[in-house]
Amino acid sequence: MAKSQVFVLIYLLGLNFFYFVLFVISIGSILRHVHRMSYRDLDEIAQSHLAPPISIIVPAYNEAVSVVSSVKSLFQLNYSEFEIIVINDGSTDDTLEKLIQAFKLSKTKRIYHQTIDTRDVRGIYASKLAVPWAELVVVDKENGGKADALNAGINVSKYPLFCSVDADSMLERDALLRVALPFMERAGVVGVGGIVRVANGCFISHGVVRSVRLPRQWLPCFQAVEYLRAFLSGRIAWARMNSLPVLSGAFSLFRKAPVVQVKGYDRTTVGEDMELVVRLQHELRGKGQACDIDFIPDPVCWTEVPEKLSMLWRQRNRWQRGLAQSLYRHLPMLLNPRFGLLGVVVMPYFWFVELMSPLMEVFGYFVLLAAFCLGSLQWKVVAAFLLLTVAMGINLSLLSILLEEFTLHRYPRVRDLMTLSLSSILENLGYRQMLALARLVGMLDAFRAGNPWGFLERQGLDKAD
Repeated sequence: MAKSQVFVLIYLLGLNFFYFVLFVISIGSILRHVHRMSYRDLDEIAQSHLAPPISIIVPAYNEAVSVVSSVKSLFQLNYSEFEIIVINDGSTDDTLEKLIQAFKLSKTKRIYHQTIDTRDVRGIYASKLAVPWAELVVVDKENGGKADALNAGINVSKYPLFCSVDADSMLERDALLRVALPFMERAGVVGVGGIVRVANGCFISHGVVRSVRLPRQWLPCFQAVEYLRAFLSGRIAWARMNSLPVLSGAFSLFRKAPVVQVKGYDRTTVGEDMELVVRLQHELRGKGQACDIDFIPDPVCWTEVPEKLSMLWRQRNRWQRGLAQSLYRHLPMLLNPRFGLLGVVVMPYFWFVELMSPLMEVFGYFVLLAAFCLGSLQWKVVAAFLLLTVAMGINLSLLSILLEEFTLHRYPRVRDLMTLSLSSILENLGYRQMLALARLVGMLDAFRAGNPWGFLERQGLDKAD
């Protein structure tokens, strides 16, 4: 039992050291980015010939609550040339009917070229309205899941870059321009993502976040802290190393040709966003081709997060299943120097930390409980365990909140900053343990038969709807 306790403590010590290194790298990257952006005129760039045209793809399954306001908000983006493609993925509600009514859609004779295999397309609709609504395309197809819907959007798209956006997500006015900047600067860029923030609690009108506020419920508040910690101390550091293995499915921009080259999103995984990013780097870098995956530390996307424990459990279970599937399918990349830091540092990290940490944390609680029952519990070990799991986690969260405040400053109210700080403490009292268990179950579910993506209930956040 003593050896088990020591093993868990050594694992947690190494884990927290790695977290600290990533955070230090992230600080430098964010400061450089903020300084660089202070000299740029985004409005001028948006209207220049440098901005490449973009196809925005919005997969929608039973999104009648929010799809119309989401589409309207996308047309307010500060960008010179783009089209919006909404994929109605066999919705059983009135998603398609609401789109037809709101934008005066009619079925066209447009031919569907199946460059990437997808489920059958029933029809393609276009708006009868004038610009900008004329750039709206709606594809009605049989249900095939999110990956299949995105592939259908890629097939219909006419521009060299495509942007995947969840139907319940809202983009800031300059979001598309900010993620497009790396494509204008470097030819080898294949994908770019940005920070995703929690929209629950914000004042939203006509699909636009008018006032940033924290949620009133604790559950989405805990998730707001999580998102800050994950994006500000993780993905920025991986991008700095040119070894980022995942972009958020809620909002990411890709070069279309390489994605078509690797046959698009994988329909057999629940983690299609990560799997695509890893496969792009596996196949392209494996052939000696450039494949830069970048990340910008701007909070460009706002999304609705679960407000019910059951929905949150399903979401985190699915995320962990997707992680396990992606890592297993690209096992040859593990410790492979051919892929640089991605192979020798990042992939081992995701295997032994992101995938295995729920197992180690739950195992740690079990070891402590067993030691207590056997009368062999050492309180020094308990103190060390709590220090490494709780205290270090709180410190990392507080540092992420401070970094956000001094650089990006999206939470202007002192009350919100205090609530975030309190949430970083309270999340350790049951919430963190529940997520560890959900992720552990997800890891075990990953290799079982069946592959349900799951449907998350949307509450709808737009006050104008």
